[in-house]
Amino acid sequence: MIQVESTPNPNAVKFSVGRSVGGPATFVAGQATDNEMAKELLDLPGVTSIFLTADFVTVSKTPDSDWGEIVPRATDILTEHFA
Repeated sequence: MIQVESTPNPNAVKFSVGRSVGGPATFVAGQATDNEMAKELLDLPGVTSIFLTADFVTVSKTPDSDWGEIVPRATDILTEHFA
């Protein structure tokens, strides 16, 4: 089960997946990556970067993007990859 947690940064949300996600690794929108999960997350409108480490993924967004649109889709992607 994916747990979503706020962070001190209002433009970043932590998704705890309960198992190793690899990393540490950072993926930035507009940069090529072979990581399929990172590609899918970065394809979400407004997502600017992905950080993987330990058992969580941090997703960052543009200030004008809406978490209400990003979080459900990101949760689906992470569930698909880590469930």
